Amino acid sequence: MGPTRAQFVQYAPAALAVVPLAAGPWSALAAAAAGAGAWAVGASAPVLRSLIACGLTTTGCGIAASEVLAAGMNPLIALGLAVPAGAAALAHHRNLASHLPAPELTPATVTKGAGTGTGLTSQEQVIAAFWAEYISGPTQTEDRKLIQPGANLEQLVLQIDGSHVVFTGIITLPPGQQVRVREADIASVYHVPTSQIELGDPKHHAPNALPVTVQLTAPAEQPQIQTGVPTTPQELWAAYVAGPEGAMPGTTLTVTRYDGPLDWEGIATRDRRAIGTVNLQDLAGNLDLETIQIALAPGDKPSQMGIRVMREHALMHGTMLSSVVDELAMDARGYVRAGTYVDGRAALLPLAQPGSGARHLYLVGGSRSGKSGLLEQILLSAHLSGIAVILASPQAGTIAGASLSAYLGDGLDEAMGALRLAYAMLLDREARYRSPAFPFTDPLILVVIDEAHMLLSESSPYHAEAKAIVEQLTRRSLKRGIGVVLATQTPLAADVGNSTVIRSQLLIGGGAVFLRCARGQGSLIGANAVEGAEGIDLSMIPSQWPGQYAKVADRDMSGLATEVAAAPEDGTFGLGYLLTPGSQAVQFRSLHLDVPPVSLAGGERPVGIEHCDAWRERDAIAQTPMVDKRGKNLIGSLADLLAAASSSQELAAHHNPAGLHAVPGPSRPGGAPAAPDGQELIKPRILELLQEHSIPMTAETIARKLEIPATRVKPRLSELKKQNKVINESGLWRAA
Repeated sequence: MGPTRAQFVQYAPAALAVVPLAAGPWSALAAAAAGAGAWAVGASAPVLRSLIACGLTTTGCGIAASEVLAAGMNPLIALGLAVPAGAAALAHHRNLASHLPAPELTPATVTKGAGTGTGLTSQEQVIAAFWAEYISGPTQTEDRKLIQPGANLEQLVLQIDGSHVVFTGIITLPPGQQVRVREADIASVYHVPTSQIELGDPKHHAPNALPVTVQLTAPAEQPQIQTGVPTTPQELWAAYVAGPEGAMPGTTLTVTRYDGPLDWEGIATRDRRAIGTVNLQDLAGNLDLETIQIALAPGDKPSQMGIRVMREHALMHGTMLSSVVDELAMDARGYVRAGTYVDGRAALLPLAQPGSGARHLYLVGGSRSGKSGLLEQILLSAHLSGIAVILASPQAGTIAGASLSAYLGDGLDEAMGALRLAYAMLLDREARYRSPAFPFTDPLILVVIDEAHMLLSESSPYHAEAKAIVEQLTRRSLKRGIGVVLATQTPLAADVGNSTVIRSQLLIGGGAVFLRCARGQGSLIGANAVEGAEGIDLSMIPSQWPGQYAKVADRDMSGLATEVAAAPEDGTFGLGYLLTPGSQAVQFRSLHLDVPPVSLAGGERPVGIEHCDAWRERDAIAQTPMVDKRGKNLIGSLADLLAAASSSQELAAHHNPAGLHAVPGPSRPGGAPAAPDGQELIKPRILELLQEHSIPMTAETIARKLEIPATRVKPRLSELKKQNKVINESGLWRAA
């Protein structure tokens, strides 16, 4: 078998070195033959240049030696001319170091060796050659310095374990010298990370003999289970949760289902003692999980608590509203279907308490959390259950199911009017039912206050009056069959007017629903703590499920498909916690609104409120402030309220620049006569104005054009909107 390509290029100059003695002038032909052979085997350009230089030097030396012998001079001179040729050959050999392909250190060519004695394997020879070439020498050139000349690698041993290849040896130097080779030097030679090099400690070995271990291929990392470290759910529970500093001290865990460390269910039990409330954030910290991955389910016994740990959330796909429409009506206990618990059971929400009156509800949820959808669902449930609704919506046009309400206050001023009417209904029922006997012959009333912070916060122009009215409603209205549903964007005290009365009465009188809030505003810890919801941070509820962003981003939106309906699993709308009095907050998700709630109402008219003095004078009452200028002395009786409303109405009529007078008009829905304020003359004029002008107008613009006070125009606009004769778009009104 002939020489290899590398051997030919490397040893051809060595043959040229003896040409001056044997070939004489024919050395030029020998050099040319070597260059042609190197080109034929595909040597690189630097190698060819080095070989040509070596050939020229050898040719010159050969011609000079031939002339010396022909002239009869001393033959030793001709022999001396071989020295430059040999030097040129050595220089060429050095130049090949950075251009000849290095043999790969792969496990496929490795064979076990016994050391540096006789019979080194081919792979051990390569390892030793690399060491001598770059670390120990014996020689070095100007452009390539050795790491430490003379630092030889002795007692080389190569070990193989599957794909793991490692060699060991001893770096030796003459006595009196010290090894200066470092891990980084060896790593650069064998092209491995520094972490795979291990040198002996000079404190425990002779300074001129240090052992070295080089892992040419690192072993695959294997999970290490340390002795005594908790691994199973029961062990983790006993170590971190059941201890004195844990979230549930003194409890034991019984696992009922186990599908991996992030997907299991169990029951926590405390021996003959109630578990009580559990800080969810502490429990998540004990188990090294996120709060959204843990769900608690109180059991039938106070000494037990259900635990569920989830990798993929059980409520990701949601429950469609249309599929459970029959369950939305109130049952005999006064509960309606609000959604689905994490364990698959129906999440029930109290709207009434048969034999005792109505119930309150505290609803918290930020933008895009599903709060408006849950309010629409509550309006539908009230409609199907025969409950009349007074809706106060300071942010106009945000509730799609507003047409299901008996009275709508759409906009900031109108919402305040709805609160005044709700308080008037309380005073009216207190006057009529001195000793209330249930069931009422009159319908239950639900006062729904959306975006309540716009009325109750200190920055609101109605702060003092709204706070006084809502405090009285939450305290006194349940026994009169009037419940309050108060919705805010955060659980902060400022959103309820810094009133501890309002929030405590809401929680005592019904329950709460907590949905996702903005970052830093959803903590139920400290000043915002709620009994039964300790440790919950609503801002930790993600806006979308893990991995859903990539799935939505990868949707094909090409062609004509410019609109794609969002699937329930795309976002966490309606995901939160439901808290009822005396229980633990349980994770749930409200129903997914796959159809408009109004379409499920069957086209029936809203449930009406009974005909009474407060309802008949509702328009005047809605325009009558119920506190003095200092925000004190809330009107305390129906007679005083009606007198104040009558005085306010007479004053407005006296200062009416349009000179309008009250005329009899058609009765209102349900048989109530028209209010004597000329409204039946105002509404046609409003419609005529909006139909003549195609540009939408604000209520103030309409009032200015008609020369009518805005306080009289706004209620008419709301009534026209309920009749679907006008449309409100972000505060701008236009004809339907």
